[in-house]
Amino acid sequence: MSRQRSSPAAPGSSIAGAADAPSAGSASPAPGRGASLFEGNCSACHQQSGLGIPGVYPSLAGSPVVLGDPKALALWIIEGRRPASMPHGRYSTAMPHFGWLSEADAAALLTYLRSSFGNHATPVDAATLAGALEDSR
Repeated sequence: MSRQRSSPAAPGSSIAGAADAPSAGSASPAPGRGASLFEGNCSACHQQSGLGIPGVYPSLAGSPVVLGDPKALALWIIEGRRPASMPHGRYSTAMPHFGWLSEADAAALLTYLRSSFGNHATPVDAATLAGALEDSR
C-alpha cells in the first residue's frame, strides 16, 4: 500500500483530502476529512491503529487527552500547548505543532480522533474551537 504524505500547508491552502473539505460556513466536519488529515499527518507516529508505540508515541485509544476538553486538545495539536492531563516526561518525543490547520480542519481531525480507535466522544465543530484558537493566535 502506498502512503501519500501531505506536507504542512499555509492556512487556507489545499492539502491532502481537500475533496472532503467542508464548504464555507459549514459548522460540522465533512466525513472523511479527519481521517485524511490523520493519515497524512499523525499516523506515522500514532500508527494506523491509533495505538502509538509504547514509551515513544502515546496511544489515542481511550486517551484522557483525546476524550477530554476539545479546546485543550486543539491547542496541543496546533500550538504544542500540553494539556494539564498529559504529564511531562512520560514520552521521550515531542508533539509537533500543526499551526497551519484551520479551525474546520482541526474540528474534523478532533472529531475523527474522538470517534475512532474505540473512542466514543462527542463530535467537535469549528465554532467550539474558534474562541480558543483565536485567542492563541
